[in-house]
This record gives sequence, structure tokens and C-alpha cells, in this order.
Amino acid sequence: MKSLHLKHFLLIMVPLLVLLSPLPPSAKAEEKKSKETNGAPIVIKADSLEMDDQQKIVIFTGNVDVKEKDMVINCQKMVLYYEGQATDKKSETGEFNIEKIIATGKVIITRPSGGLATAEKAIYYRGDEKVVLTGKPKVKQGDDFVQGSKITLYLKENRSVVEGSKSDKVRAVYFPRSEKGSPVDR
Repeated sequence: MKSLHLKHFLLIMVPLLVLLSPLPPSAKAEEKKSKETNGAPIVIKADSLEMDDQQKIVIFTGNVDVKEKDMVINCQKMVLYYEGQATDKKSETGEFNIEKIIATGKVIITRPSGGLATAEKAIYYRGDEKVVLTGKPKVKQGDDFVQGSKITLYLKENRSVVEGSKSDKVRAVYFPRSEKGSPVDR
């Protein structure tokens, strides 16, 4: 029974490594990723994990905490949608491709550079390499921030779109910096 849990855990961790890499999976990309992270693992903790190969989903529930070299994600629930087979009878390893990930419930994404994104829901579309934040989304860097009703981050293009609604206008707050990089005295 223990080996079955370990097998499912490994089947989940491999695709997450591929998912967090912005490049399509290939031998060179995996080699580059390995060099960049120095073999550092991605650690996911949650109160429970459920894998449904028939529906092609993996669900992490309760106090979900994902730690990777340059990013931490906290939420209450994370659902991974994949295509392919989770088990391969020949090699005992599964090959599946993550299509999207939906994180819900007090989503917080932090980066060591000081970046912080919060929302009630975040959807990562792997093929398009974009993240859509909804439910009071806010992206913050230092004291500066932007918020609206929907924030879309286009990872490949290094750009974002912030949308408002009739009741929730886009709001951006920027603190001008002096040449030294600190906020200008007021």
C-alpha cells in the first residue's frame, strides 16, 4: 500500500516539474531546468490528495502549500487537469501532460523578488502560458500594486492586462522612485 502512495506521489511530482518550467518539455529543457534549480525539488503539502485517472484530474485539498525554488503558492484547493495516461504498464511510470491548474480559496503567490499576487481564484493555462486571477485579484511589487476585477498575466510575453467592471474599476498605485531606487520624499 505504501508503494502505491509513493507511485502516485511521483506521478504527480514529475508533471509539476514540467508545469513550472516555461518551456515545453524536452530533454534539453529538463536538463536546463535541472541545472537552474540544482536538482531542488518542488514540494507540495496539503491535507489530502485525490487522483482520478478516469476524469484526468489530481485534487489537492486543504492548506495547499507549493514550494519551488523561485515561487510559493498557497491556497485551499488545487485541481490539476491532465491528458494522457497516469500509468504505463510497460515502464510503471506515467506520462501525462498538464492542461491547466485551478487554485481556489485565498490564493497567494509569492516570489523572492518581492512580487506578490492574491486572488480567490487563479487558473494557469499551460499551452498559452497565461495565468488568470479573479476574485479581488491584486498584484503587488514592493509598495506598488494594481487591482481590478480580472488580471491576466501572459508569461511568455512578460505582459499583463488588468480589467475592471462597472462596480470595480482598475486601480493602480505607483510610488515614484528617486535615482537611488527609494521612494521620493513627500
